[in-house]
Amino acid sequence: MARRVSMPSADDLFRPTAPAAPPEAPQGDGSTPPAAGEPARKRPSGRVRHDEKMTVYITSDELLAVEQARLTLRSAHALAIDRGRLVREALALALADLEERGEDSALVRRLVEE
Repeated sequence: MARRVSMPSADDLFRPTAPAAPPEAPQGDGSTPPAAGEPARKRPSGRVRHDEKMTVYITSDELLAVEQARLTLRSAHALAIDRGRLVREALALALADLEERGEDSALVRRLVEE
C-alpha cells in the first residue's frame, strides 16, 4: 500500500521568515527637523524588499549608460550597487529637485526641451 506524503501548504511556504523590521527613524543629521514650509528630504528605499514593480523600456544606449555608471560607482567609489538601486537613487534626486525648484527644476527644463 502506498503511503501518502504530507506536503506543506502555501501559507507554510510563503510565511515571513524574518522578524518585521522596526519603522525607520527619519533621515538626516538628527540635529534639527526641517523648518516649517521646508520640504523634508525623501530618501530612496535602498536595499529593502519592494512590493511594487514598474517596467520601463529604455534604449540600448541608455542601458549601456546605466551599466557604465554602475561600473564607475563600483570601480571609482567602491559602491557595489545594482541597476535598480541606481535608478531609484536617480529618480529620488529628480523628484527632490522637482519638489524643491518646481518649474526651474532640471526635470521640467529637459521635458520642455523635447
